Amino acid sequence: MSRISKAALLAFAVATLAGSCLHFVYALFPNGLTAVLAPVNESIWEHLKILVWPCVLGAVPLLRREPDGLGARAFSLLLAAGLMLAAGWLYHGALDGRALLFDVVLYVLCMGVCFLLPAFLRGSFWQEKARLWCGLVLALMVLMVVFTWLPPDAALFHELPKTD
Repeated sequence: MSRISKAALLAFAVATLAGSCLHFVYALFPNGLTAVLAPVNESIWEHLKILVWPCVLGAVPLLRREPDGLGARAFSLLLAAGLMLAAGWLYHGALDGRALLFDVVLYVLCMGVCFLLPAFLRGSFWQEKARLWCGLVLALMVLMVVFTWLPPDAALFHELPKTD
């Protein structure tokens, strides 16, 4: 069983705090750049920004230490994003949940998946598929930018009601 490095724990903590702060950046500084980097509304999709951008930036120093971890890190980010979208839609959409605590716990859990899961994804499979996982992460990032300006009319992109 692999151990989680101190660097990964530190990156997890810093990225989680940075993403939490990122949540409020567009409201404080509304412009094109902050619209791409921070949520512009309270939709499930827009909240991917507080997960994806800190995870991508936080992975850079970790990959310098472990360059063979690229595939595992990219896969973990995709898994975390999928978990955030699916659980967010299920809780807020299908179950009409409104508890802020759920959102906070889900966010921290997804950040944990992003930063801590790669320690357990060892082996050549993850590195062999690194180009696929990285391509999918890049596609997700492009979609996040495009959907900032042209969001589809779908449940994931609709603003959520206020939380309790």
